[in-house]
Amino acid sequence: MNFDGIWTPVVTPFSEDNTIAFDTLKTVLDTLVDQGVHGLIIGGTTGEYYALGKDERKQVFDVVAQHAKGRIPIMAGINATTTEDSLEFGQHAKAAGFDAILVAAPYYCQPAQDELLHHVQRVDDALDMPIMLYNFPDRTGVPMELEFIEALRDRSNIQAIKESTGSIERMHALINEFSDQLQVSCGMDDQVLEFFVWGARSWVGGASNFLAPEHVALHRACVIDQDFVAGREIAARLLPMLNLLEQGGKFCQYIKHGCELAGLPVGPARSPLMPLNDAEKASFQRVYDALVAHRG
Repeated sequence: MNFDGIWTPVVTPFSEDNTIAFDTLKTVLDTLVDQGVHGLIIGGTTGEYYALGKDERKQVFDVVAQHAKGRIPIMAGINATTTEDSLEFGQHAKAAGFDAILVAAPYYCQPAQDELLHHVQRVDDALDMPIMLYNFPDRTGVPMELEFIEALRDRSNIQAIKESTGSIERMHALINEFSDQLQVSCGMDDQVLEFFVWGARSWVGGASNFLAPEHVALHRACVIDQDFVAGREIAARLLPMLNLLEQGGKFCQYIKHGCELAGLPVGPARSPLMPLNDAEKASFQRVYDALVAHRG
């Protein structure tokens, strides 16, 4: 599978009564497709999968597959605290028609590397789908060591990795030593230009929920046109926003507020995450206004 391009980890919209707003979700999907992103990830961190019940996660898979399948590649995030639950979500996503799955380390339990390897092997054996690994130890508590990746070299389904450690050295190692095995996707938004310069062709960017045109333009400049002067100019405009998102401590809330400013209200994040306060909204507004002022 080709994982090139901008992959949007889609937000999960909520109504005032805290239920999933499926009509709004469909509008989000339509908007992203129209704005030219290359793929959609459903059930990622930005989609607050950890705050959804099992049935809700499956409902979201079904609605997205019915609405977007065949229009754009769709990938299902299947992370859970146990292998059995991950398999249950993966089997549901496969039956619904998803094209690929996103596999992170099960969170909280902190498996050792051999246990993580066994987990991924079981998922691969059971589902037989293209897999993007998701290495985000700050969230899961467990890194995907290079030895772990090497041990998966004979697994043809394991085709990409979203790299979110923030380590430039680690990114260099993945691209220089494992590019024959894995497509490397930028998962650390404020380092996207560095990823593209070093040969990455994919970016999983949460801010593309509300800044898809800028994301698509940056990918086009760097990956398609190989024009890194133009790419640097676009990245420089994006960087204050990407810095705020990566370092501001309220990633999901900022993404959802950005959607609202972009004319697509998607409701709040679920508790225990709380709404932005007035100072946070004002800071975000300044960064957002400066960025969109350059459009056109």
